[in-house]
Amino acid sequence: MLCGGGEYPVPAVGSTGGDCVPNGEQPPAGYARYPEGKAAEHVGDKWDTYWSTHTLDEHGNIVDAPYPG
Repeated sequence: MLCGGGEYPVPAVGSTGGDCVPNGEQPPAGYARYPEGKAAEHVGDKWDTYWSTHTLDEHGNIVDAPYPG
């Protein structure tokens, strides 16, 4: 997930979805912060690719993303 100025990306817990949150605000329920240094900066960069197959669980642990089928 890439965001515009004044926002930061947050992954959806348990899926590969995400959203953008205004700087200074906490992620809403069901979302988390990416681990430090592991948020995508550009479409197709290593973290963008990585997070297409991984997600965070409810404890903030990195886990394989569920199969979408």
